[in-house]
Amino acid sequence: MLNIERALKQDRLLRALTGLNRKAFESLLKSFHQIYQQTLLEKPRQRSFGGGRKARLRTSKDKLFYILFYFKCYPTFDLASILFDIDRSQAHHWTHRLQPILETALGEKKALPERQINSVQAFIERFPGVERVVMDGTERPVKRPTDSETQKLNYSGKKKRHTRKHLAAVNQSKQVLVLSQAREGKLHDKKFHDEEKLIGNIPAEIPIEVDSGFQGIQHQYENIRIPHKKPKGGELTQQQKTENRTLSQSRVICENAFAGVKRYGAVNQIYRNHKHDFDDKLMLTATGLWNLYLMAA
Repeated sequence: MLNIERALKQDRLLRALTGLNRKAFESLLKSFHQIYQQTLLEKPRQRSFGGGRKARLRTSKDKLFYILFYFKCYPTFDLASILFDIDRSQAHHWTHRLQPILETALGEKKALPERQINSVQAFIERFPGVERVVMDGTERPVKRPTDSETQKLNYSGKKKRHTRKHLAAVNQSKQVLVLSQAREGKLHDKKFHDEEKLIGNIPAEIPIEVDSGFQGIQHQYENIRIPHKKPKGGELTQQQKTENRTLSQSRVICENAFAGVKRYGAVNQIYRNHKHDFDDKLMLTATGLWNLYLMAA
């Protein structure tokens, strides 16, 4: 079994195995422990305390380490069973049992992104101090579906592979503010936004930076910053080229945020799980972990 205590004593090793430093791990552990204990009270025990075989993941610290390790390294359940000295079925059980608890704990820490902003006032109260917002889409690879129609929906012409897609809004500190539900990889960014209305309730005084994939959105909102489009048969002026370059340099924080989220193998590697929409839960939780990492930095 992995030596969890050794990992907890070395900050570099802890980050490599869980994606969090010791400070972030300890702050998350308190909420995680309380929520886990609440789940035990919801279901009556079938055995008295001390009955049954001795657990390998005995403490809340062990359980938190396990689920964070799963997110960071995304092992198969066979590999996880060997590393943590449990059965393959138990590795599957603990992953799906602990993920909702981790998600709830991140929600209590105010680290989870919102799925929808319902009003301007709600945005101001939830995210005070936001100076600008950058919106973009990100994709994660999935296995090639067996159904031909699903293949067409999930095939991304941009990535040249089958993917699932999210839209996200990021602030100037690389924190992910809003994350859409997972959709098929074929969906275009502009159409995706029109269906989700991700930035509809962001205050007008906060600029929203997007790329050319959202061409046309500038006619819907006043606070959009989008690259100049080369006119048909013409050329951009030198000033327009400079402005496009400046906007691209400003928007790079969104790519940096996506890179931070995708340090977690569970949202970076090809999706292997079979549970419906579990990929969306993985992305939401991984985004919360990234936000927590920034908060604790």
